[in-house]
Amino acid sequence: MPTVVTVGSALLDRLYPVTNLPEPDGGAFARDEQVAAGGVAANVAAGLTRLGRETGVVSRVGCDRAGDRVLADLRDRGIDASHVQCGDERSSYTMVLRDDDGERMIIAGGESVPALRLDESDIEYCREADAVFTSAYAPDEAVSALAEAAHEDDFPPLVFDLAGPLAELEGRGTRPETIDDLLPVVDCFVSSEVPIESYLGCTGREAVAELRDRGVTRAALTRGEDGALLLADDETVDVPAVAVDAVDTTGAGDAFSAGLLDAWVLDGRSADAAGRFAAAVAAANCEAAGARGGLPTRDAVESSPAKPD
Repeated sequence: MPTVVTVGSALLDRLYPVTNLPEPDGGAFARDEQVAAGGVAANVAAGLTRLGRETGVVSRVGCDRAGDRVLADLRDRGIDASHVQCGDERSSYTMVLRDDDGERMIIAGGESVPALRLDESDIEYCREADAVFTSAYAPDEAVSALAEAAHEDDFPPLVFDLAGPLAELEGRGTRPETIDDLLPVVDCFVSSEVPIESYLGCTGREAVAELRDRGVTRAALTRGEDGALLLADDETVDVPAVAVDAVDTTGAGDAFSAGLLDAWVLDGRSADAAGRFAAAVAAANCEAAGARGGLPTRDAVESSPAKPD
């Protein structure tokens, strides 16, 4: 059985290096087109696999060439894909526009991931893992099933990434009411600044305090170049970002989640050490193109200048 099961999106990213990120009514020129495997659940599983963990993914793809490519990528990486469903709908995908500074714009499409539903065998598969990860990009029906299962004593630690702002999730991702239900049972809540502000109406230390008031005992709020804030019971820990020459920031948050899950949830390191480890994993991934282009091994992280104490 996998050590970690991730639930949600496994899809193809269509990458477009562009002259600029377009403003409303504006345009840009795409210098190239590349296709690579992506999706939050699959990215986190890939990051954990690079760190030496056994992983499995629960997702859904279409019975098409794109779906075949997603499945082949998971298997090539040693990720268990036995609980990836195949349906008649079109495989989900993203279009990633990336400028010369490594900043990006992401547009999602396709129907396979929104059609994901968990049956009892999927829940049992999760229950037998040491930890479960999901994100708000997973459909509400799937996250609701995990939230219900997480109320049971035999369910492993659940890590939830808010991932996107509420407006972006409407009709395809997790509903605010389901996020509310998750807060008392989630072992680690992860978000960046834009999603958390859309949910709580605040960010930074105010958001961390609000999460604590709502029953969350462990959380991470990533802030890009400003590092991250970690909530550990009644303590708030500042984690500095790792300075790198970023080629592409796509997947940085997923790499951070993988590192955090590895070091904090599975290894039980201190919040400071786990946050520094996760920041080093995310920074390494930004040094190459694509959502998984620079995912490091454990040895690479431990031997880097950003090695945590």
